[in-house]
Amino acid sequence: MKLVLVTCLVAVAFAAPKPQSDIPEAQVVRSDRSEVQVVRNDRPEVQILRNDRENPGDGNFNYAIEADNGINLQAAGSVGSEGQSNIQGSYWLPLEDGTFQEIRYVADEFGFRPDSSLLPTPHPDPPHVAELLRIAEEQRAQGITFE
Repeated sequence: MKLVLVTCLVAVAFAAPKPQSDIPEAQVVRSDRSEVQVVRNDRPEVQILRNDRENPGDGNFNYAIEADNGINLQAAGSVGSEGQSNIQGSYWLPLEDGTFQEIRYVADEFGFRPDSSLLPTPHPDPPHVAELLRIAEEQRAQGITFE
């Protein structure tokens, strides 16, 4: 019984959280535009090369941000017909080979629609699917329904 108790105590001691002293502290730095920038000591510092923002407060806005590591994003928004924000923009993603790929998008009353060669495309429908859809359309036209 004592052996089981000692084994349980040792297991609990090993499972206890360890102090995270090997994780560098983050520093909070204020930039000239009164934006908070967090700089971690374990990552290279990234310089913002461009930070253009325009927001007159009427629902329309524009922004463009570019960093020295190649990250680039921009968007323009306006008020949509149903009160939503309609946004068109793009951003660049870094790839494993060191290059960047642009992703363009539209977000409006029809949802978020990205466009990029990186995005997977659906497989084409097999030939018999077109025939089945044609038959189903004929049946609907004849008033045939299935429960």
